[in-house]
Amino acid sequence: MFGYRIPNPDQAMIVSGAKPRGDQATPFRIVTGHGKFVNPFRSKVSFLSLSMQEAEVQEPCVTQQGITLMVKAVIAFKVGDDAGSIVNAARRFLADEDQMPRLTGRIFAGHLRSIVGSMTVEDLIRERQKLAEEILDASKPEMAKLGLVVDSLQIESIDDQGSGYINALSQPHVAAVNQAAQIAQAQADQAAAEARQESDRNQADYQRQTAIAQARYKAEVDQAQAKSAQAGPLAAAQAQQEVLAEQAKVAERNAELRRQQLVAEVGAPAEAEAERIRTIAKANADSTSFGAEAAAANGRIALDQQLIAMLPQVSQNLAGGLANANVTILDGASGFNHLVAELGAQAAAILAAVRAAANSGANETGNSGPPIEG
Repeated sequence: MFGYRIPNPDQAMIVSGAKPRGDQATPFRIVTGHGKFVNPFRSKVSFLSLSMQEAEVQEPCVTQQGITLMVKAVIAFKVGDDAGSIVNAARRFLADEDQMPRLTGRIFAGHLRSIVGSMTVEDLIRERQKLAEEILDASKPEMAKLGLVVDSLQIESIDDQGSGYINALSQPHVAAVNQAAQIAQAQADQAAAEARQESDRNQADYQRQTAIAQARYKAEVDQAQAKSAQAGPLAAAQAQQEVLAEQAKVAERNAELRRQQLVAEVGAPAEAEAERIRTIAKANADSTSFGAEAAAANGRIALDQQLIAMLPQVSQNLAGGLANANVTILDGASGFNHLVAELGAQAAAILAAVRAAANSGANETGNSGPPIEG
C-alpha cells in the first residue's frame, strides 16, 4: 500500500518529520516489529540495523613489568533494543553504520591498554577472564552513550612478540612437568619391569606346576594302564566263567526240556499202553464174569426149562399114583378140580425144591453143573 512501511525483524524504522505522539520523548518516531503508515510528503523513513556485529582488537600493550605483549580480543555487540539506545545509535551511526565496529574497536583498545598496564604477564596468563570482565566494566558507560551493548568479549591470544618471556615463565613448569614425567616414566618402567619379573616368575611357577601335574598325570595313566593290563586277563577269566555258568544253565534247561520231551514221547505211550492192557484185562475179567453169570443164568434157564418140561411128567406120575390109590372124591367136579390143583401145587413144590438144590450145588462148585434130565 502506498505510504505503509514495515521494518525487518532486526531493524528499527526511524520516522522523522512527524511529531511524536503521546509520552514518547524522542526527537523522531521509532517503529519496531510492525508496520506504520507514513505520509511521504510530511515524513522521512530510515532504517537502523539491530543485528549482531563484530569488532576485532589486536593491540600492543605494555604490562606492569614493562614487557610489551600483543593482545588480541574479539567483541560481539549490537544496538540496544530500548528507545534510548536506538535514539543514541541513530544519531551517531544512521548515516554510516560501518563506523560502529571501528569505533567500538578503538574504545576497547584503549581500555585494553589501560588494564593490561596494571597487570603482570603472569596475571594476564592466569586470569584472562578477569581481564575481559574489567574491560567490559570500563567500556560500558561509553558504549551506552553510543547506544551499543556488548554481548561478549573474548581474549583470543597474548603474545610476547618473540621476547621469550612467556616461554621462560613456562620453563620451570615445563621442567617440573618434564621431571614429573620422567619420574612417572621411571616409575612406570620400574613397575613394568616388576610386572615382567612377576610375570616371568608366574610363568616359571606355572611351567613347574604344569610339569608336576603332567608327571602325576603320566604316573596315574601308567598305573591305570598297568591295572588295566592286569585286570584284562582277570576280566576275561571272569567273563569266561560267567559264560560257562550261563552255558551250564542253558544245558540244564535243555536237559529238562529233553526229559519233558522223553516223558512226552515215551512215558505217555507207555502209560497209554499200560492203560490199554489194564483196560483189556478188566474187559476180559468183566467178560469172564459176565460169561460166568451168563452161563449160570443160562443154566438156571435151562434148569427151569427142564423143570417145566418135567412138570407134566411129575403131575402124570402123581396122577398115576392117585389112580392106583383108593381115593374117594366126595364133592364131585369141584372136589376133583381141587385135587388136581393140589397135585399141580405139589408138582410145583417138587420142582422148586429141585431148583433150590440145583442152585445150591452151582454156588458151591462155581458152575451150574450138568443139566437135570427128566
